Amino acid sequence: MTRIGEKFRELAGRNERALICFLTAGDPSLAASEDFVLQVAESGADIIELGVPFSDPIADGPSIQAASLRALEAGATLAGVLDVVRAVRRRSPVPLILMSYYNPILRYGLDRFAADAAAAGVDGIIPSDVPPEEADEWLACAARHGLDTIFLLAPTSTEERIRRVAEKASGFVYCVSRTGVTGTQAALPEDLQALIARIRAQTEKPIAVGFGISTPEHVRQVTQWADGAVVGSALVNAIARAGGPSPEIAELVRSLKAATRG
Repeated sequence: MTRIGEKFRELAGRNERALICFLTAGDPSLAASEDFVLQVAESGADIIELGVPFSDPIADGPSIQAASLRALEAGATLAGVLDVVRAVRRRSPVPLILMSYYNPILRYGLDRFAADAAAAGVDGIIPSDVPPEEADEWLACAARHGLDTIFLLAPTSTEERIRRVAEKASGFVYCVSRTGVTGTQAALPEDLQALIARIRAQTEKPIAVGFGISTPEHVRQVTQWADGAVVGSALVNAIARAGGPSPEIAELVRSLKAATRG
């Protein structure tokens, strides 16, 4: 079991749900990302996703697109992101996930990447544009090096796709709350509870909900039904405003975490 599975088990024992915080690695710089990850972890995040910057982030809305562009312009690379993980791991045991489009991983080399990621201290990978039907080669590499692989499910996912993800995913299942891209929203979709129930019917693995989760009230609602909530754009926006670790970021994370406690 990775740190991810251990964290979900620990939280369940305390009647808490997981707060998963997303940051774009390299925004505004790779050195700053280390500081941000540590502040977010110390402020209460249970698990942290580091987004690997990519030039064509088709699943992401304006906030994360802009963050990826800033990171790429500042020189971020996949190897540099792994350096951030190594630096964080020397100072924190927080579970770390890399969320990446597949192109950078393919370019790096699947087994080489899995080996280097595990050695750096990564616990899991979200290959965001890889369907489970096409993931066997990656899954073999991930298993060989002890990495979880987290797949996405969406409101449009068929029962067969849910079954496949439930079978092949490890760590947790990522439930995308809506069709469309990442970004903040005023209210949660009306059919979200039913979607989570469809997934829950096919797996006992933890379920975390992301895309559009941006306020403590969203987190409170989602964690009535799911095992965790993923907050991305709201935190990315706060980082863009602050430029460095700040009281605003710490307070945002603390308020989101407070909403996960039953």
